[in-house]
Amino acid sequence: MFAIPLAFTVPLALAALVGLPILYYLLRVTPPRPQQVPFPPLRLFLDLLPIRQTPSRTPWPLLALRLLIAACIIFAMAGPVLNPAPLAAGTGPLVIIVDDGWTAAPDWDRRVEAAAQRIEALSRLSRPVSVVAASDGAQEIALTDAAKARDRLRAIKPAPYVPDRLPLLGAIKIFAGAHPDAAYVWITDAVDRGHAHDFALGLASLQKSLTIVAGAEPARALAGPQNLASGVEVRVMRSGLGGPEQGQLRALDAKGLSIGAAPYDFAGKTSTVARLDLPVELRNDIARLDIANEHSAGAVSLLDARWRRRSVGIVSGEVADVSQPLLAPNYYLRKALTPFADVREARPGDGDPIHSLMAENVAVLILADVGAVSGQTHDDLRRFVEDGGILVRFAGSRLAGASDDLVPVRLRRGGRVLGGSMSWDTPKRLAPFERSSPFFGLETPAEVTITRQVLAEPDPGLPGKTLAQLSDGTPLVTASRMGKGMSILFHVTADTTWSNLPLSGLFVDMLRKIVDLAGETRQSSAQEADASASALNAQTDQPKTAAPTRILDGFGALGPPPANAKPISVDFSGVADAEHLPGFYGPANAPIAVNALGRDDKIEALDFALLGLAPSLLRGAEPIDLQPYLIAAAFLLFCLDALASLWLSGALRQRRSAAAALSLLIVAGAMSAVAPPVKAEPAAPLSGLAAPLSKPAAPAVSARDMKSALTTRLGYILTGDAKVDEASKQGLLSLSRVLARRTSLTPGEPVGLDPARDELSFYPLLYWPIVAGRPQPPQQAISRISAFMKQGGTIIFDTRDALSARPDGPPTPEARWLRQLLEGVDVPELAPVPADHVVTKTFYLLDGFIGRYANGATWIEALPPAPADGSARPARSGDGVSPVVITSNDLAAGWASDADGESLYALTPGGARQHELALRGGVNLVMYTLTGNYKADQVHVRDLLERLAH
Repeated sequence: MFAIPLAFTVPLALAALVGLPILYYLLRVTPPRPQQVPFPPLRLFLDLLPIRQTPSRTPWPLLALRLLIAACIIFAMAGPVLNPAPLAAGTGPLVIIVDDGWTAAPDWDRRVEAAAQRIEALSRLSRPVSVVAASDGAQEIALTDAAKARDRLRAIKPAPYVPDRLPLLGAIKIFAGAHPDAAYVWITDAVDRGHAHDFALGLASLQKSLTIVAGAEPARALAGPQNLASGVEVRVMRSGLGGPEQGQLRALDAKGLSIGAAPYDFAGKTSTVARLDLPVELRNDIARLDIANEHSAGAVSLLDARWRRRSVGIVSGEVADVSQPLLAPNYYLRKALTPFADVREARPGDGDPIHSLMAENVAVLILADVGAVSGQTHDDLRRFVEDGGILVRFAGSRLAGASDDLVPVRLRRGGRVLGGSMSWDTPKRLAPFERSSPFFGLETPAEVTITRQVLAEPDPGLPGKTLAQLSDGTPLVTASRMGKGMSILFHVTADTTWSNLPLSGLFVDMLRKIVDLAGETRQSSAQEADASASALNAQTDQPKTAAPTRILDGFGALGPPPANAKPISVDFSGVADAEHLPGFYGPANAPIAVNALGRDDKIEALDFALLGLAPSLLRGAEPIDLQPYLIAAAFLLFCLDALASLWLSGALRQRRSAAAALSLLIVAGAMSAVAPPVKAEPAAPLSGLAAPLSKPAAPAVSARDMKSALTTRLGYILTGDAKVDEASKQGLLSLSRVLARRTSLTPGEPVGLDPARDELSFYPLLYWPIVAGRPQPPQQAISRISAFMKQGGTIIFDTRDALSARPDGPPTPEARWLRQLLEGVDVPELAPVPADHVVTKTFYLLDGFIGRYANGATWIEALPPAPADGSARPARSGDGVSPVVITSNDLAAGWASDADGESLYALTPGGARQHELALRGGVNLVMYTLTGNYKADQVHVRDLLERLAH
């Protein structure tokens, strides 16, 4: 048997139990009931009782009943909470198997809680226990005590992939042979991936003492994002029915800022499509798609340059485009490019279509049978290519008769005709693409034939410029580097007059490869472009690899790669596994994305009924509040005591009194039976809990939030310490008055906020004084804080410990409290505020930020390194505002002043000058938060104007 843990929320109330003996002596004596005496005098004297009378004692059943009522009330006031622990099957060792793939991440806390409760149930026994994860593979299973098992459980974190369970099954079979009396608990994700079906069959065949615990809600994931012409589409899946039907898809850029969102609705199915209607420029900035409030690597789709939809401009030299649109080169090019590119054509009647399309910042410009380009258009087109653009030209009668220096090779006049009446040659087919070609890997269909082409002069270096050739070795597609960009020439037309290539799927694939090159040339420097050209023209036996830079964890958060992460090949197109984790690989300016799911992957629920297994739902042993039960019992016992007292007094002998007492007893019993018990609510909701069946109504916008949305107001976090909160209010109120007098900003009255409940997005700047003795905020508040910082808000964390902190000493309690808080927040790299930071120049020229104290340091987001040539700039801060400012100088107390401007707190070292500098620092912080990089741009305005002039 296991001891049932019983806790009390108000244990001091149990001290009242010592008064039960006193109550016993007070209740044991009951005064005699008054007796009715007839008035006749003689009868009165005969029936009078003696002067001395011994009072009767309370019957012991009634005395015990009253003592029990008092005990129930005392125990109820102590707040008893019952924490039942699940019983472990069998008497042998217990093996807890935890699925630790990304499919288990959304309700990971509940899984850990379920395993911890079973370990706790064994802590008072001598039975050994072992905790193994699905990702452990074939490692030997070792038994430990409960303490080590708890440490092992805390060390397990969800992996960003679904592990293969078959190696673990082999280790379990070896363990079962040595311990035939062992019991097994499998806390599964209930998703049929990683050979879950075979693992369940093998596990069920080992022992009868098997307990399967499955999640209550299905896992949700994303797969197959597509950047279509009309918008972004992504497949949203779930492993089974259940859980919320609706949700939201989020689109974020590389910095984690929101670009857009779109709803989705399963409508009773396991798969649906979410659609984002955004301009192509915004779509190309998307680096991450994820499901809101679904924290797992499978609910994230990372996007790289290969996914972007680039703009392609088309210019045709044909004059018959309007009269025969379905036979024009534009038609074939537009049909081939539309699935993966944003096609743009010049307006009819445009006198300079090439210049017009370049003005629209296209990445690829296609000229179909355009002859020689000259004049200013020639110079602009050459500059477009040298700056990283891709110029693609298709041959034709005009190009064959007049060429220029914007083609990769010299052309012969006239070209050649294959299969005509004046030619002995038959139409030629394409040769397989060589490894050095960007088209390598594409199949060359036998039905694609060339009947006419323009020929290239056999100059030195022609083989190195050839990307595709005919079966006789004649170049068909040539290319050369021009600065950062590339010029590509198809020696055939873009329509079907010279070949049937535009009618084949190979034409679409070749154009896709060329458009993909546009991203590489745009993001590479001149040196990288030369290296890329060398790699393009030189055949290599070993493929290049890309090292991991940022890796997704099981919860879907990007972070530094672990030590066991291996690089991938640059042409990697698979899904993540144990060696190649999901995330970004390669250089930061051209990363390669690897995701947990492929385009056609699915997630399906494991059919336990088909396997003959019956899992239990993942529900921890919830604490039971015994207070309502004890109060109900005390009430019923009190009613019973009242009936007993009435019976002893003889009042129940009257019919009316008896009926009233019986009715009272029936009503009391009905109220106790119908009243639902009150459950103890957790302090903070765990991630992955089941959502309510009906969507709660959106809370009404409060008057305070409405006022904050219309008027800029500063906010401070309520700590629960009355003195600290009052200092924060006084400091921000004084700072707001100074801002109204000295700047064009007239802020409203500052607001005290609770990050767990209040909306933070209305306030550009929050002040958070750290109080070490206060409890940490719940996880919901930490998530809201992190979201506030990522969406552009700034928080000033003030530890107020400048006098007690030592540079080389241990951290102060306030510093430790702040570190624990920021463990769950995505904080950028911080550094002390440099003298040339823009925050020191937004309104006043300052050397630092002081408050009540002047000796503490102020930390802000680290700036990029200074130029290598040693050139100095007045402000090195470039883009955006730091989401975090950390100081220890007690800024609010330094700002606080009365109506006459005198400081309300004693300053150290002190003086009116320190109070003035503190206010100036506050003004700079507010201006820095509101203006962003405006001040930094003003420093470089001369260089910016010169650059725009060119």
